[in-house]
Amino acid sequence: MRNENEVGEKIRHLREDRNVSREELAQKASCTVELIEKLENGAPVPSLAPLLGIARALGVRLGTFMDDAPQTGPFVVKNGKSENVTHFSGNKAVNGNALDFYSLAYGKSDRHMEPFIIDVHPLEGDYKLKPHEGEEFIYVMNGQIEIMYGQENYILSEGDSIYYDSVVPHDLHAYMEDAKILAVVYTPI
Repeated sequence: MRNENEVGEKIRHLREDRNVSREELAQKASCTVELIEKLENGAPVPSLAPLLGIARALGVRLGTFMDDAPQTGPFVVKNGKSENVTHFSGNKAVNGNALDFYSLAYGKSDRHMEPFIIDVHPLEGDYKLKPHEGEEFIYVMNGQIEIMYGQENYILSEGDSIYYDSVVPHDLHAYMEDAKILAVVYTPI
C-alpha cells in the first residue's frame, strides 16, 4: 500500500534539494506558504492546479509526485488496477476525498502525458474554477460528471468524452453520485 504522505514528502525533498524555502516555492507556484506546509505535512492535495504550479516551480513534470519505480521502456497496468493512488481533497473536502487518482503510468519516467483512472466523489457547496497549463482528455467510464468550463457547463454520462485546454478556468466534479473517469492530462514543462 502506498504511503498517503508521499506527495508531500516528494515536494519537501525536491524543495530542500534545490535549496528553496517554502516562501520562495509558494511565490513561484502562485500558492500560499500554508498550502506548501500542509502538503509537506501529509494533507491531501486540494486539486490538480496547485500541484501543477508546484511541479513547474520546481522544474519537474507532474508525474514526479506520483511516480514509483521509474523505467524508460513500456509500462503495463493490468485491468486498470493501479495501486499508485493520489487523493485530492477538492477545494472543500466535506468527508474524505473528492478525487482519487490512480496513475496508469507511474513507472514510466520519460512520459509527457499523465493517464489516470479517477474515482470522482460528490462535494457540497460552490465550485471554484481554476486554470493551469496544458490540455485534458476525459472519458466517463460510469456515473455522471459535471465540467464547468469558463462560462459553460457540461454534464457527461457513461461513454461521453471531452477534450479541452486547461488554461480556461474549469472544475470537474461528480454529478449527484460517484463516478469513474479515464483522464489523460498533458502539461508542458
